[in-house]
Amino acid sequence: MSESGDIFHPPVVVRPPTRGARPYRRVEIYGRTVGRATSEADVAEFVRRAGVDEPDLDDPELVAWRGGDRTVWSQPPPEQEPAEQEPAAQEPPEQEPAAPEPPEETP
Repeated sequence: MSESGDIFHPPVVVRPPTRGARPYRRVEIYGRTVGRATSEADVAEFVRRAGVDEPDLDDPELVAWRGGDRTVWSQPPPEQEPAEQEPAAQEPPEQEPAAPEPPEETP
């Protein structure tokens, strides 16, 4: 056990963004879900309602950002596993134009 005997957890946890057309991040305060945030302003408002007049969202003792920092509000699309695809048609290599033939000589 550590000397303090305690493991610190910030009171506010912002969960990873959801997938989909309208992503959001679930916000928890002291383990209770208080809402869905779609921006930093939403997170700040939830924290204000919980009693912090001027919340510092960058303070790691106040807020734990999971799945990305305060600038991340959507997840990249999931990687698609390579499906069996037909091989792409290959174009023939470019050929240099043939040199013009010299005119026939007439006697």
